[in-house]
Amino acid sequence: MDIPSKYNPTEAEEKWYSFWMEQGLFRSVPDDREPYCIVIPPPNVTGVLHMGHMLNNTIQDVLVRRARMQGKNALWLPGTDHASIATEAKVVAKLKEEGIKKSDIGREEFMKHAWEWKEKHGGIILEQLKKLGASCDWDRTRFTMEDALYDSVIKVFVDLYNKGLIYRGVRMVNWDPKALTALSDEEVIYKEVQSKLYYVRYKVDGAEDEWVTIATTRPETILGDTAVCINPVDERFKDLRGKRVLVPLVNRSVPIIEDDYVDMEFGTGCLKITPAHDINDYEIGIRHNLESIDIFNDNGTLSEKAELYIGVDRFEARDKVVKDLEAYSNLVKIEDYVNKVGYSQRTDEVIEPKLSMQWFMKMKEMAKPALDAVMNDTVKFHPAKFKNTYQHWMENVRDWCISRQLWWGQRIPAWYLPNGEHVVAETEEAALELARKKFDLPDLKIEDMKQDEDVLDTWFSSWLWPISVFDGIRYSDNDDIKYYYPTNDLITAPDILFFWVARMIMAGLEYRNDIPFKNVYLTGMVRDKLGRKMSKSLGNSPDPIELIEKYGADGVRVGMLLTSPAGNDLPFDEVLCEQGRNFSNKIWNALRLVKGWEVDDEIEQPSYAVISVKWFESQMNASIEVINDQYDKYRISDALMAVYKLVWDDFCSWYLEMIKPAYKKPIDRKTFETTIGLFENLMKLVHPFIPFISEEIWHHLNVRGEKESIMVADLPQPKSYNASLLERFAKEEEVVVAIRKLRADKNIPNKQAIDLFIRKNNDEKPDRTFDSVIMKLCNVCEISYVKEKVPNAASFIVRSTEFYVPLGESLDIEVEVAKLEEELKYTKGFLASVGKKLSNERFVNNAPEAVVEKERKKKSDAESRIKVIEEQLAALKS
Repeated sequence: MDIPSKYNPTEAEEKWYSFWMEQGLFRSVPDDREPYCIVIPPPNVTGVLHMGHMLNNTIQDVLVRRARMQGKNALWLPGTDHASIATEAKVVAKLKEEGIKKSDIGREEFMKHAWEWKEKHGGIILEQLKKLGASCDWDRTRFTMEDALYDSVIKVFVDLYNKGLIYRGVRMVNWDPKALTALSDEEVIYKEVQSKLYYVRYKVDGAEDEWVTIATTRPETILGDTAVCINPVDERFKDLRGKRVLVPLVNRSVPIIEDDYVDMEFGTGCLKITPAHDINDYEIGIRHNLESIDIFNDNGTLSEKAELYIGVDRFEARDKVVKDLEAYSNLVKIEDYVNKVGYSQRTDEVIEPKLSMQWFMKMKEMAKPALDAVMNDTVKFHPAKFKNTYQHWMENVRDWCISRQLWWGQRIPAWYLPNGEHVVAETEEAALELARKKFDLPDLKIEDMKQDEDVLDTWFSSWLWPISVFDGIRYSDNDDIKYYYPTNDLITAPDILFFWVARMIMAGLEYRNDIPFKNVYLTGMVRDKLGRKMSKSLGNSPDPIELIEKYGADGVRVGMLLTSPAGNDLPFDEVLCEQGRNFSNKIWNALRLVKGWEVDDEIEQPSYAVISVKWFESQMNASIEVINDQYDKYRISDALMAVYKLVWDDFCSWYLEMIKPAYKKPIDRKTFETTIGLFENLMKLVHPFIPFISEEIWHHLNVRGEKESIMVADLPQPKSYNASLLERFAKEEEVVVAIRKLRADKNIPNKQAIDLFIRKNNDEKPDRTFDSVIMKLCNVCEISYVKEKVPNAASFIVRSTEFYVPLGESLDIEVEVAKLEEELKYTKGFLASVGKKLSNERFVNNAPEAVVEKERKKKSDAESRIKVIEEQLAALKS
């Protein structure tokens, strides 16, 4: 036997991944087969593998490998996202270490540094995915800044601009003072924080001693106030109508205005209005034609327009303002206050609402068909509960701020002219030609135009991903896009449902008149075993590569999937990976056991092996039916558990024990070859989950050709099975367990043969189907069916059948009585609980008929069992 005593995952993983790559088994090109396609959610080019990636990509690989084994032309297309904000921050930091400022070297030189950084660091995460076993077509790897995808983004921008869906204007935006760029609403995370509510009094202009008190969480913005607002129906402030107040510290005279936006219950009922630094104040300012004073520089320090604290950081300025308000007797009081504050998803910086000239995309028009596609299940969400979240967002969608004040990204294709106008075109040459025609400027030269400095939001390239990876924007009729689009499944996280999923559906409907994918599987968040989000600061996020080195890729894959139902958070514990590794070891030991048997061609197949094979074939076919159903419902974790149970419990713990020959005895040829065939089918079923060890074992089970791989072997299909046989074996399992327990309780050695007497009740007839199996597994000499109770015998009951093992004079009557009385007490308690359920009219009327019938069967069985126990007790006590 040339099978090592221990499985070496590192060795197997390197061997088989190289083999798969060399054989081109991940490669996919259009052909006559049914396509199956997943496009990877492109990880940031700055990223390294974390636990969320592990979960997401394991699920993708499971689905792709299964599709491949179903005979489909499976493509898993990989790639990375250029991640504007994160990458630019990394490059700026690198330059800073070298004593170089971004502003000193200019855009062209900076882009050279960015591309160098990308080439050096950009492929790390994809290489790490290979360690996990990801079966991506690496020849098709795409990057959102490569020429084809870059050009696609520009083409779409120009098209949407010409359709009137993209516009430029001054709007209130979410400004990130750290990244120095605007963000979309979806890139802002709101956190509940412990704040302060400051009550500040404003002197009524022209009055001797009349004051108005307002409440604010941001006293530093007082310097930009241009009004104080009251609710028109608030009678408390009727005397203030038409008056003006003086803004503290700067003594600016501003009007008291009336607007029903004001919540009379909040604070004092008077609201300070700062149109430049609050979205609601901005809208009030528009309605009342108020002046807007922007008191912040882009980096969050106070500007000259603030008049005071110029150049001071906004939070430091807050402390100074409060101190000065107190000194000038304008501060009335301070209260503790809990409120929600917006933070940048990328930099975790507190967002500053800011008026800014930006590019926007109108969303309402495109949102409607994208909402319909999900609500009518053209695109199915798994789990479906996320449809409600999606609907709420899509029905309340706002215009998308798509410009970013960065250099790394797709530069906005807009050129500004000396006359103050601008044109939008795909190239500089096209812009020049358009400008000359549109504005009658025949002498205009390229050097007279200036291209917009901003780039597009990273999501503006990502939303095209299922189309642009096949070059379907530039060439809408190419072979790839026609064959692979729409893709089948998207595996992603709920937190980018709107950033990405919704927008991809919009883009697909706009540019292909078709959905981009048929199913969206939404994973939960990977948390630690205490339920906390994994993070570097908490030190609770294990390194996935270290886990793979410790437990093997297959062990980690199983560990990630054991407790990860769709849409629910995964409480990760390293012990799950250990369980995954143990699963691999269990299968490996089963291989060693089977391949270690001597085969004798002359032996007839024994009766216990005949029925054991029939049982396991039925069990496997029943399990395949369940597994396929779980896959169809995108219950990947449940599909794994069904496979796991079939292999560990049914095959290793039962079937192999049922058919294995006696110590140092040979096995018959028919049983051996059947077992090898069953083992092969099991390896095919587990392959999507544990690809490395399944490939290794598959090659050990039979002689294979040089290029053969389990990866492209046909997945076993469910055949008809004998449900009655499975039900009968379930009873016999209980019998075997009970006999083994009796041996342990009575100190009867396993090597000592015993006799077994069986007494059927309720007019049941003897069923000898598995008698030979019971005799083998329990070392029983003879099984006899009797009509009377057997004296001087230890007994047990399975369902309503009595079993007796003669012990002669050594039977302890008191012990037997105590055991039966305990069993009677338990069974009566069980009967009471079932009876309570069946007496509940609501349960009986509303539960499925099969469920109710199952409870009735439990009741009937318990009643029969009680009767048998009571009879046994009576006999023992007589």
